[in-house]
Amino acid sequence: MNKEKIVISGVNGFVGKHLALEIHNNGFSVIGIGQEENVHPEISNIIDCYYQADLVEEWPDTSNVKAVIHLAGLAAVGPSFDNPQKYINVNSAMVTNLCEYYIKQETKPRIVLVSSGAVYSPDQKLPINEEGEICYSSPYAVSKILNENQAKYYRQRGLDCIVVRPFNHIGPGQASGFILPDFYDRISSLLDNENIIQTGNIETKRDYTDVRDIVKAYSKIATSLKLNHNVYNICSGKSIPGSEIFNKLKDSMKLNNLTYKTDPSLVRPTDAKDIIGDFSRIKEDLGWSPQIDLQKTIADFIESKASLIL
Repeated sequence: MNKEKIVISGVNGFVGKHLALEIHNNGFSVIGIGQEENVHPEISNIIDCYYQADLVEEWPDTSNVKAVIHLAGLAAVGPSFDNPQKYINVNSAMVTNLCEYYIKQETKPRIVLVSSGAVYSPDQKLPINEEGEICYSSPYAVSKILNENQAKYYRQRGLDCIVVRPFNHIGPGQASGFILPDFYDRISSLLDNENIIQTGNIETKRDYTDVRDIVKAYSKIATSLKLNHNVYNICSGKSIPGSEIFNKLKDSMKLNNLTYKTDPSLVRPTDAKDIIGDFSRIKEDLGWSPQIDLQKTIADFIESKASLIL
């Protein structure tokens, strides 16, 4: 019996590798797309077909599939300020090429476009549901809102485009540039006689979800026979300060004397004090809710870093 196929773009990335495993474990054939010449060794045994492609130029020939989960694109808010037009061009071109390809196909899959919780204005009542106020706060957010508008356009042209808005996600295998791996890297670079790391303002609170819970939501949305909505938040429904992540990380690493000092040059004055998402819609429609607690997320992250050293 032939398995139904699901395409994952950006399959070699942090989220992509977790998603490939989730999709594979759910009994689907995984078709991967990445910029790299080869599929990442960690998932090479579960990818049935891999395409190296520059999605800004064209979408590869991946016809007759059940769903596409589009992860590829430029991510992170901070770097987008340095290359605003690049973020807008790259992220929108990929979606155009993806959707134009499938418009021409007889079999039209469900297309899951990954937006971001960063599109919401933090200056509103918390928690924020899918009807919350949108805010054009960064080139990254602008590019994601553009992607969402593209989804609306292609829905009118007959494609089943679903938008997901994940809030902050963390977990094993995450690379530098995000709070947990950045804390870990700074701690790991301390000399024997040092016990203070430099940080930005880590009293701001964010809504963090384990990446393995995030990909379970993506899988449910991609494969559900019927969806009641076109947009879904994916989040934990609670917020914690960065200092709590720091404290749990140092406790897990058994570094009781470790502390931090705020470096004014790392503080972004425009950072919102608190952000919380509302996942009621996906819970009601698909029965999804986050299952992995923060302590396990951090312990598994540390274990994943240790395995790279061995």
